[in-house]
Amino acid sequence: MNVNLNHASDEQLVSFYITGEEEALEILIGRYQQKIFSYILTIVHDKDLAEDLFQDTFIKVIHTLRAGTYKEEGKFNQWIMRITRNLIIDYFRKSQKMAYVENNNNKADIFEFFSEPSVSVEQHMITEQINDSLRELILLLPEEQKEVLMMRLYQDMSFKEIAEVTNVSINTALGRMRYAILNLRKLVKEKNIILTY
Repeated sequence: MNVNLNHASDEQLVSFYITGEEEALEILIGRYQQKIFSYILTIVHDKDLAEDLFQDTFIKVIHTLRAGTYKEEGKFNQWIMRITRNLIIDYFRKSQKMAYVENNNNKADIFEFFSEPSVSVEQHMITEQINDSLRELILLLPEEQKEVLMMRLYQDMSFKEIAEVTNVSINTALGRMRYAILNLRKLVKEKNIILTY
């Protein structure tokens, strides 16, 4: 049974769990644990809060599955990401806080792709300054643009996935990303930020 569960699709695992196979849920959680937790952490930037929201996500998943109201056939990934996103939005609405992004030396940085493999200490410091500047600019973007940008860069989500999670059309998701990039370029120019060595 173990081997079958490990190779089962998300939908099969959901069915197994609904019919009483508890291990199916453990496998589902294992599949999505890293993705969901890192997504939450990139938004809230607080490990304890991220753990709470992560647990809330799976509590909601369990309640929905047990209640028999799960109807997202073949789209478990998008469904769980939508639950996560909604819980984060609810948290910030309740606490009236703004999500922010800043560097965490223990985590991969979304701007590391600017870095070259064997760079000098000076180049590394310049890259860090560029990354810091970009992070500050991202905070100035409208929420919808910032959200799409973070999903695309942090989670490497496709625009189709982003559209499903945010409940908009693919064209709208693409448009938000386009405007995010245009606005970042405009902010770079306005603030006279140099993004090259």
